[in-house]
Amino acid sequence: MKTSVKQLVDQAMREIETLNLDQAKAALDDPGTVIVDLRDIRELNREGKIPGAFHAPRGMLEFWVDPDSEYHRDVFSSGKRFVFYCAKGHRSALATQTVKSMGLDPVCHIGGGFEAWTQAGLPVEPVEKK
Repeated sequence: MKTSVKQLVDQAMREIETLNLDQAKAALDDPGTVIVDLRDIRELNREGKIPGAFHAPRGMLEFWVDPDSEYHRDVFSSGKRFVFYCAKGHRSALATQTVKSMGLDPVCHIGGGFEAWTQAGLPVEPVEKK
């Protein structure tokens, strides 16, 4: 293996903005910010999500962000700031780096992800199975 996952995440972390939990919690009340949950739907169903978070599965993110894609989601053309998170902050670091390279800005992620969020006792809302 030429490049490990750890190396990819470390590189992404050097290139992106990481919010601490206080900054992320403050973003909940900012109408100019969209919190984006990148986790798999099974994770959301099992563990819940940050209140009001928009779910964008990591596997579709680039397609949803690109305005020329047939899968584009209007939320990503809103001009708002995007705060990504995943379980531990690894997928969200890579996703933040990727969409930033695509031109989506401003975008950042939550350090430590949903695990850090829940361990800090911050609010979580349940996700109903569809």
